[in-house]
Amino acid sequence: MLDRKFILENVDAVKLNCQNRNVVADVDRFVELEGERRSKQRELEALNQESNVIAKSIGKCQTQEERDAKKDEGRVIREKIAALQQEVKDLETEQGVIQRSIPNMAHPDCPIGNDDASNKVVCYGKTPLPQWSEGFKPLDHVELAEKYDLIDFEGGARVAGAGFYFLKNEAVLLELALEQFAINKLVKKGFTPTITPDLAKNSVLQGTGYIPRGNETQIYTIENTDLSLIATAEITLGGLLAGETIDSERLPLKFCGVSHCFRTEAGAAGRASRGLYRVHQFSKVEMFVFCLPDQSEAFHQGLLAIEREIFDELEIPYQVVDTATGDLGGPAYRKFDIEAWMPGRNTYGEVTSTSNCTDYQARRLNARYKVKGEKGSNFVHTLNGTAVAISRALLAVLEMGQQEDGTIVMPAALRPYLPFERIAR
Repeated sequence: MLDRKFILENVDAVKLNCQNRNVVADVDRFVELEGERRSKQRELEALNQESNVIAKSIGKCQTQEERDAKKDEGRVIREKIAALQQEVKDLETEQGVIQRSIPNMAHPDCPIGNDDASNKVVCYGKTPLPQWSEGFKPLDHVELAEKYDLIDFEGGARVAGAGFYFLKNEAVLLELALEQFAINKLVKKGFTPTITPDLAKNSVLQGTGYIPRGNETQIYTIENTDLSLIATAEITLGGLLAGETIDSERLPLKFCGVSHCFRTEAGAAGRASRGLYRVHQFSKVEMFVFCLPDQSEAFHQGLLAIEREIFDELEIPYQVVDTATGDLGGPAYRKFDIEAWMPGRNTYGEVTSTSNCTDYQARRLNARYKVKGEKGSNFVHTLNGTAVAISRALLAVLEMGQQEDGTIVMPAALRPYLPFERIAR
């Protein structure tokens, strides 16, 4: 969340940012509550001083009657103090709700717009769009999966409902190969590999900005517990430093997390959600960085460069988009998406995103660093980026690898992790 002082000193900028990000947050009420809180706080300080004076005066009383009167006076003051303290607490609670609803400020270069229609394409990958013979109609991944018995969507629906699936045969090995490919690359780049829990405390989800999200929530909650299924390892990795203060010399910390991801995908429908593109469960390798404030811009570009390297080596055509303000989500200061070319849809589809969340998540999680020799502590900056969301990467590899003879050729980068170079029957 944004710093209270920053909001109060930049009211107009914060309100404009909310407008640009298509977020409703009552900033004026926040300011009003601050005025009330400060007024009550001054009253409280005056009453505390009065209470101290009365307490000191009791010992100077000459008679028991005078002492009893002073004690009664002190009791009345303490009751007023208790009532005022509750009023201040109530004001702070209401203020906190509004403060948590205010999104992060957006990078000044972010495209301004209400949704992804305003996203700006900034560059393309190394692999050109496919050139097939005239008359050849490429199959989408659902048709390819049916042809080669790779994915059982009907079985998944019988077992767990629509949006779930069984991977089979070469698709299983392809998923594991994508994980190994991504993890090995990230380990060589200095990331600590982790397999994270698939559940997290709701306080960690709130800290990373994933709940509450009202009717738009994508989170599966576990009834009668304080736990939810995670939508991404960003949640669990971000929670690693919740409530912690570390020495600045330990930063940056770079993690890659392997996890399952669970999303309700409420309201998703249509061809854009066909097959693996929008499902309720998938595997993912996520990158996460804790760093010093002056390092986050460079790390953001670095995470994007890794994502581009991965999809260049997977031989997938893609475009990089600078995400518009209305499509950023609450925590992100700036976000880049990679959209891969998907022949079955004849368009680009998002396969990765990387966000610089500055100190927005860290402030909610109370994740801090301390510089040796300096007083106090400061909030770290957090960044996240998708290395590989397996379901969509698998989709892109299958569709882009299909040949006119009907086989599916695997990218050279994955062949060291696979016992086959192409899928054929």
